[in-house]
Amino acid sequence: MSIFQYNGGSVLAMAGKGCVCIASDNRYGQQLHTISTDFPKIFKITNKIYLGLSGLATDIQTVLAKIRFRMNLYELREGREMSPKVFKTVVSNLLYERRFGPFFIEPVIAALNDDGTTFLCGMDCLGASESPKDYVTAGTASTEMHGCAEALWQEDLGPEELFECVSQALLSGCDRNAASGWGATVTLIEGNKITTRKLKARMD
Repeated sequence: MSIFQYNGGSVLAMAGKGCVCIASDNRYGQQLHTISTDFPKIFKITNKIYLGLSGLATDIQTVLAKIRFRMNLYELREGREMSPKVFKTVVSNLLYERRFGPFFIEPVIAALNDDGTTFLCGMDCLGASESPKDYVTAGTASTEMHGCAEALWQEDLGPEELFECVSQALLSGCDRNAASGWGATVTLIEGNKITTRKLKARMD
């Protein structure tokens, strides 16, 4: 089993019309042994930037602490919050610094720009990034979620349609992967509102 899959977990982010949605499963395990069903993988960075981390659980916590430190330092120096593109660069640089002994994680960024446009970004463990216009998947159920998301996603989805699309893609993908599941957390980011919902899923 890959070290990226040791603790399990999957993350999916998708863009709509003036809104983005990011979701993850709640499982934390050691290989196929489930230990907890409330392990967070999505983290609020600013009111318009959310970060999803899948991979080795200890590296998720380490990287999150380092990112928050650099974010606070940036706000003290610059007197403003990071934009999504700046945040992407900070995360990418942090991972590339450790390229000879990398963190075993796959970050996913979902954000809204100040002009209301959507921003998605996925990375590998060395910080190589891509910014698609539709969706990003990561984690053990990445391939399964990719197929579902490709079938369900359409341009200019509204907030509720986007939530439904992300939820169905995530749950369908996790149902087909033994290392992900046990419920999900979905966060919908709109211009002036953030909605977080918990989903029930198969418990086996």
